[in-house]
Amino acid sequence: MHDIQHILGIESSCDETAVALVRTDGIVLGEALMTQFEDHLPYGGVVPEIAARQHMLHVEPLIRDVLERTQCSLQDVDAVAVTAGPGLIGGVIVGVMMAKAVATVLRVPIYAINHLEAHALSVRIHDSVAFPYLLFLMSGGHCQIMVVHDVGSYELFGATLDDAIGEAFDKTAKMLGLGYPGGREIERLAKDGDPHRFAFPLPYIHRAGCDMSFSGLKTAVRTQIIALDQAGGLSAQDKADIAASVQHSLCTIILNRMDRALALCKERAIPVRAFVVAGGVAANGAIRQGLQHLSERASLPFVAPPMHLCTDNATMIAWAGLERIRRGIAPSNLDFEPKARWSLTDM
Repeated sequence: MHDIQHILGIESSCDETAVALVRTDGIVLGEALMTQFEDHLPYGGVVPEIAARQHMLHVEPLIRDVLERTQCSLQDVDAVAVTAGPGLIGGVIVGVMMAKAVATVLRVPIYAINHLEAHALSVRIHDSVAFPYLLFLMSGGHCQIMVVHDVGSYELFGATLDDAIGEAFDKTAKMLGLGYPGGREIERLAKDGDPHRFAFPLPYIHRAGCDMSFSGLKTAVRTQIIALDQAGGLSAQDKADIAASVQHSLCTIILNRMDRALALCKERAIPVRAFVVAGGVAANGAIRQGLQHLSERASLPFVAPPMHLCTDNATMIAWAGLERIRRGIAPSNLDFEPKARWSLTDM
């Protein structure tokens, strides 16, 4: 490890191209991110082909930008960490090919990073959270409850069996004619709504375990919107009440599943040190507040990454590489393949 001083991180798994340079003492030297928000806005969601093309346009300029702002050169890069999956395969391929090119030219080690592992470890960038900890990972494409025992060691308690929370927010927002991304729009609108006006379903809350389901909730929202339309049209207050009721239902499901996860930890005598939430949906204030109250009742510290590290970013990718370097885990072979799907239990 003494020969490695600077790790270049590259992230391109969805709709944000990101690059970061992290020092092996844990200092984040610089980071840059190019969002594709405007490119996907007309479609109400991420279009994979557009995303891949934008990654191709932006990844090299972002690398140059980070190096210039940190007053480093490409020759100062001692290792490369890159998202190798899971994600939209076109975008993942773009990042992986760039990372392999840099590693090959510089003859430095490369680390193929699982995007979910990077989220799972991101809380340790600014907070010295000790293992093991209970994690709720929730984003636009992923929703999992697990115990993080160590780097590369994850015990899955439950996951969504269909849609992720972020997707449920996005689809609801689209049905209401709101903007993208949906989570932010739903949260904004929900502040003026009645969370108890519509009793939307709460799938799986009476089932054992920690699995989740959100597709039935989306169907119920669509049915309610159609009924209101047929009864005279959807008013601004109707929209606010639907947004508030959907957010309330999602919070109820999440808190129920995490309460069961805490019970499982106690049942299995897993000495979790913290209650951690990560991923893009962790930025939702209502969900965050509910989980914080739950952690307080369990007498566990509640820890979440800063908002800019909740969404996809390259700092967490570089950091995941650093965590592996610190444990003496061997780098990846240059012939590793990008993956659209990659479970943390397959690490």
